[in-house]
Amino acid sequence: MPSRKLTLEPTLAGRLALITGANRGIGLAIARALALKGCNLIITGRDERALAKTRIDLEKLQPRKSNLHILAQSCDVRSPDSIDYLFALVRGLHKPLDILINNAGMGHPNRTVSELPYPTWMEVIDTNLNGLFLVTQAALAVMKRGSTIVNNLSVAAEHVFSGSAAYNASKHGALGFTNTLREELRPKGIRVIALLPGATDTAIWNTLWPKAPRRKMMSAETVAQVVVDALLLPGNTTAEKIVLRPSIGVL
Repeated sequence: MPSRKLTLEPTLAGRLALITGANRGIGLAIARALALKGCNLIITGRDERALAKTRIDLEKLQPRKSNLHILAQSCDVRSPDSIDYLFALVRGLHKPLDILINNAGMGHPNRTVSELPYPTWMEVIDTNLNGLFLVTQAALAVMKRGSTIVNNLSVAAEHVFSGSAAYNASKHGALGFTNTLREELRPKGIRVIALLPGATDTAIWNTLWPKAPRRKMMSAETVAQVVVDALLLPGNTTAEKIVLRPSIGVL
């Protein structure tokens, strides 16, 4: 009888993932989903107390007989010095970074362009666009062929919403950056995925639209499961752009 080659299913167990903005919302949901798959995690955020609690909660999720390692490190993605310190710790692990989830982001209160304060504009651009660039650039030095980058962008990367000029601009710019990054990294075998979720029930709506119909939105857990599914695709396959919308059509 002809021999059959055993095809192993892709696994995330033992791989190393870094997630920015991991102490709440979609970032936290992704961290939980990856922990359940046995992924080693580096979680970052600006709230040190929330980050420490998140690390404890994630450690409780590790699969039986696994040896999950979780590093929680505060990081402000707007600060090159903060990012340099974070990646000094990453290099100290002496392991390549297999997965980067660029999730840190922020919105702003609904304001027309004529009313939008410049400091608000700069804070959003610094967090959602400049921070994305800085973290990615630092991460590339510790990533190898077969790694994956997922940039959480929002459907605002392709659509505009009145009163959200800074948020729209940051996400449109982030999509352009993501598309460029994908072409540059394709020959190096590093996958780049643009994640464009529609309305998801997270705390960002407290800023964007306090009276938004949250019960009609997707859950962060739904988005996280899609990310895990994309990460588990075979190495020669990638979902370059993932657009998710609630079935009821609320953006």
